[in-house]
Amino acid sequence: MRGRDFENAGETSAEVTAILKDLEIDPDIILRVGVVTFEAEMNVVMYADKGTVTFILTDDEIAVEVADEGPGIPDIDLAMQPGYSTASDEMREMGFGYGLGLPNIKKNSDAFVLASEVGKGTKLHSSIRLDGNG
Repeated sequence: MRGRDFENAGETSAEVTAILKDLEIDPDIILRVGVVTFEAEMNVVMYADKGTVTFILTDDEIAVEVADEGPGIPDIDLAMQPGYSTASDEMREMGFGYGLGLPNIKKNSDAFVLASEVGKGTKLHSSIRLDGNG
């Protein structure tokens, strides 16, 4: 995935959702994975130079791991507050950057880890249990 590639933004999350539908995964779980993947993907597109999404399906869970090369997050606690955003006016005009991405990822995850190094990039891990007992 490339930063600022708004034209193709959302393709990864659409592909993941399609795979899960083909596998007949519970629709509620598909929705949660879709939210996590889309929000993480948009953060890469909006803020990073480039990034990767790794999607892992096991018998117990679905994990989404995202790693980017970008500016990093100086204050993760602040970034996790609903409504906090560093989005540009241009991004807001496109309908993004309202400070809900990271909180939505955490809310839809059974396990969530976010690590970032300023000037290097950010790594995110989200997992969602298939049995619904997160």
